[in-house]
Amino acid sequence: MVEGTRPAGARAVTLSDVARLAGVSVPTASKALNGRSQVRAETRERVFEAAEQLSFQPNQLARGLLAGRSGTVGLLTSDLEGRFSIPIMMGAEDAFGAGQVAVFLCDARGDAIREQHHVQALLSRRIDGLIVVGSRTDPRPSLGPDLPVPVVYAYAPSDQADDTSIVVDNVGAGRQAVEHLLACGRRRVAHVTGDPGYGASRERAEGALAALDEAGTALVGGVRYGTWSEGWGRAATSMLLDQHPDVDAILAGSDQVARGVVDVLRERGREIPGDVAVMGFDNWEILTTNARPPLTSIDMNFERLGRVAAQRLFAAIDGAPPGGVEALPTRLVIRESTAPQT
Repeated sequence: MVEGTRPAGARAVTLSDVARLAGVSVPTASKALNGRSQVRAETRERVFEAAEQLSFQPNQLARGLLAGRSGTVGLLTSDLEGRFSIPIMMGAEDAFGAGQVAVFLCDARGDAIREQHHVQALLSRRIDGLIVVGSRTDPRPSLGPDLPVPVVYAYAPSDQADDTSIVVDNVGAGRQAVEHLLACGRRRVAHVTGDPGYGASRERAEGALAALDEAGTALVGGVRYGTWSEGWGRAATSMLLDQHPDVDAILAGSDQVARGVVDVLRERGREIPGDVAVMGFDNWEILTTNARPPLTSIDMNFERLGRVAAQRLFAAIDGAPPGGVEALPTRLVIRESTAPQT
């Protein structure tokens, strides 16, 4: 729990409390929060959920790790103004804990030379570890095995399999979205998404297609790739309705694309969700809650991703780096743009 948020006189939440709620032993809860490989994925997920429910922050781990170290870490991003990197970094800072670990934040702005300069500057400050936050989900070049401190890659995985990378399960997100639409009784599902050069758009489409195939149905009109914009959402939806007027659900590759989808459906006199259900990805609330009707979306849990990245960095500083790519599940946020067909 972040200092200053606990009511006066309230007992601090302990690791034992987390273990009890998750139904596991204290050593297992500790291993799960530290990213140790001995813990099964479903057990780790249960421990994380218990920790979040109790607002437990592993500051105790941070205190134990600081002896003989500088008590500082680096957060290196390539997109400080980005929609995704900021909540990831907020989650990481929450896990580091108020006053427990000092965080140096650097923005490389997508420039490899600037990035190397920042890395050297951070190392000169004797940081204990480094989290590198990508601006997109595609693998990025590793900083290499020779750095004197552990590194955790968040959102964008390292291109080296042995590095520790924490990413969003975009394939699972696509599957989750289509399963929701199918559960609402939709059978004529179309998919309008963004740039095919982005791993996120391809992976979400992969998951969506797999879910439809398992349900014994096919995607209407194939995957429609384009750009991450409302304009593309409008253009693609106009073409889709001209060619497939009986479509009853449109899955947009992002909330921004979904806003364009909604515009055209309204112009064509199609009721949402009565005639056509619409949903997006990212749960960008400035778009989803202000849409008419409010937009169902898949939340990527970016703050949690940041918290898990910080926990894995703690484990690495403690001499137990988990290694490999860890994909975190997404969350379905249901609003009025999807509803069961009557």
